[in-house]
Amino acid sequence: MVIDTFAQDKARPGEDPIRTLRFGVNYTPRHGWFHSWYDFDPGRAREDLAQIAGLGLDHVRVFHLWPLLQPNRTHIRTSAVDQLAHLVDLAGEAGLDVLVDGVQGHLSSFDFYPEWTRSWHHRNVFTDPDAIAAQADLLRTLGRALAGRPHLIGLQLGNELNNLVEHNPVTPAEVDHYLDTLLAAARDGLGAHGLVTHSAYDAAWYGDDHPFTPEASARKGDLTTVHPWVFSGDCARRYGPRSPQVHHLAEYGTELAKAYATDPARPVWVQETGAPEPHIPAADAPEFARATVRNAAECEGLWGVTWWCSHDVDRSLADFPELEYTLGLFDATGRPKPIAEALAEAVAEPHTVQPRDMALVLECTPSTRSVSGPGGEYFEAWMRMRERGVRPAVVLAERAEDDGYLAARGIKTVLLPGS
Repeated sequence: MVIDTFAQDKARPGEDPIRTLRFGVNYTPRHGWFHSWYDFDPGRAREDLAQIAGLGLDHVRVFHLWPLLQPNRTHIRTSAVDQLAHLVDLAGEAGLDVLVDGVQGHLSSFDFYPEWTRSWHHRNVFTDPDAIAAQADLLRTLGRALAGRPHLIGLQLGNELNNLVEHNPVTPAEVDHYLDTLLAAARDGLGAHGLVTHSAYDAAWYGDDHPFTPEASARKGDLTTVHPWVFSGDCARRYGPRSPQVHHLAEYGTELAKAYATDPARPVWVQETGAPEPHIPAADAPEFARATVRNAAECEGLWGVTWWCSHDVDRSLADFPELEYTLGLFDATGRPKPIAEALAEAVAEPHTVQPRDMALVLECTPSTRSVSGPGGEYFEAWMRMRERGVRPAVVLAERAEDDGYLAARGIKTVLLPGS
């Protein structure tokens, strides 16, 4: 099955191709955050989506809550599925395409588990056969409900499911089985009507011995999603909010993801990135947004960038980490913030691929994966080259002498860190 995941216009000989990229936002309802699903209000959703479309963005990523969708292992609430489908249709009316995340799971530091997975009924959501089968049923049901909607981008398994490993111990092999099972169920439900994807937070790329692996992210599903956050590895605090390391983080995450793919043409989606205070002070947020979009857009094979998030969490809601109250393009009253204007300007610019015919070799094991994260030896070597104006690709050590693979990626020179 071949699915057209991004478009790229042809260039005349000697010219860089002009990119047709997707730019969107992760939709956080202004009224009530995701608790708004308890009393879904289409009118308020329309207002939020119109604001998003007004920035010139073309898509949203949306999230329902797992306990509301599937309160019992063998019961999926038709009314909750209908709510989700209604939101997809409302986004389409606003001119926005939609990616739907299925199992939430984890959102903004809160975990949402159905009661049948907890307390007296505890089941490991990654390893219990019945729990896996139930999640597969949910994704299959969502896929069938959404298939054929013209504004649907696709169905994702859930938001950063690897955030749940702390309370659900799992091995890499068990993760592979879990992802394979759920991806197959999502595809079974959706048919050929869009992408099927999964996502993980940065520990998959930087965390030593983390059970969700870079290989799983880069080889399972229809494309690779990355969530390059400036607080991962304390990046912004370590290097400064205006540093090259921060401004090129999404670009680096894209190139790192490409290195782990077996298909040199596999697209990468920067699916979450944002400007959380105090890591990125409000005064620095507009330039951070411009730099993030411009630098990532130079990467070949980029599908698009989806900002986190649309609206600030209202401070009437308690117990969120401080940064969660400041991540929106719009404040809690619905007013656009300076970062919204900056992002709108950046996405409206023409974006061209910049050649990367030189690659820096990454050598690490599952237990030394942190060398590729902020503060790591490899990360800093790559960033030093980027500061000098070089645009390095990333190549795994085991592919560094594979001439066919290097040629497929357009890589002519391979260097070791420190050379």
